[in-house]
Amino acid sequence: MTKIHQFAIMCAPTTSQYAAVEALRNGDEDVARMRESYNQRRRFLMHEFKRMELPCFEPFGAFYVFPSIKEFGMTSEEFAMRLLDEEHVAVVPGTAFGNCGEGFLRISYAYSIDALKVALGRLERFIDRLRAVKGQAEKN
Repeated sequence: MTKIHQFAIMCAPTTSQYAAVEALRNGDEDVARMRESYNQRRRFLMHEFKRMELPCFEPFGAFYVFPSIKEFGMTSEEFAMRLLDEEHVAVVPGTAFGNCGEGFLRISYAYSIDALKVALGRLERFIDRLRAVKGQAEKN
């Protein structure tokens, strides 16, 4: 069993190796199409965050964004849990990446543009409610 196990996990299976060779020989168009798709999603998110007035550094090397939620006066974990409970949108609290992530969320854009539109619509509804409550509290 040790020999079988060793040779089964020590290298990529033959079918994976053939797939990798095929991708290297003929995958440039697929890579270009996916790169453009991710770029479109990134631009869409950045536009929507700006429109919603959520500050966000524009990423150029990953398919995650980290919008700031500091204005809402709650921890990133509280924000993420309330967003999940109230709008059924899952995000990762920034603190999952260390203390410097407090006040931010990690949002992946490795989803379809349609799914992102739905999620951002729910996020906007959520932050509109938070801002309305905050505005009402400031009046009183």
